[in-house]
Amino acid sequence: MSQVWLIGGTSESAILAKAIIAAKIPCVVTVTTETAKNLYPLSSPLLKIRVGYLDDNTILPFLQQQQITAILDASHPFAVEISKSAIATATEYNILYLRYERSACETVDVEDHILHLDSFETLLSGDYLTAKRVMLTLGYRHLHQFQQWQKRSTLFVRILPSIVSLETALTAGFTADRIIAIRPPISVELEKALWQQWNISLVVTKASGKAGGEIVKRQVAAELDIPLIIIDRPTINYPQITTDINTAVEFCQQYCF
Repeated sequence: MSQVWLIGGTSESAILAKAIIAAKIPCVVTVTTETAKNLYPLSSPLLKIRVGYLDDNTILPFLQQQQITAILDASHPFAVEISKSAIATATEYNILYLRYERSACETVDVEDHILHLDSFETLLSGDYLTAKRVMLTLGYRHLHQFQQWQKRSTLFVRILPSIVSLETALTAGFTADRIIAIRPPISVELEKALWQQWNISLVVTKASGKAGGEIVKRQVAAELDIPLIIIDRPTINYPQITTDINTAVEFCQQYCF
């Protein structure tokens, strides 16, 4: 029996997995960490979960063993390499691909305190962080890039409570009193309290949409009149894309049988 490969690790992918199983479609979810596996507390013979990266040596055996006929990519909007690899895999092995993209925030930025930048490179090569008390809510993968700024600004970071996140933050020069490890969602009250506790003068985040807490950060930035820098999503040429769960399920129904 053919199966859909759901590239997961996000809250949306957990919702998609539930919808796919409800539609009686066999599904293999791939995640990169054991922690992400906990997003899928479903008990169904139609659902399999694979933890770990797929590389050039493991991708073909995976496709063959699992009889993959469709790829539904619900990875994080900033997981560029994962999406590019999935698109290349779909092209090489003639497998149908659909990108499920979490909706972007529809807020119109008329406030002076919100600044959009196109990339981390633009942020780090400019003078945005100098002498500021900056809170970073960017995940752990980019923290090493901020090590050069540790002596030019006062950096704080909020990360997930995982060993790899903590180790990365410490290696990048963040001291224990400038790290908070907590799993979202973060309420407006907690977000505001944290910014005030650390006396933050600038916040840097990613355009991660409502699911990534972007709306909460926008609200708190407005209430406290603190500048918010938003790193825009990278541009990828997806073969097909949707933001609708029903469309994603219909895609799976069409190509998995």
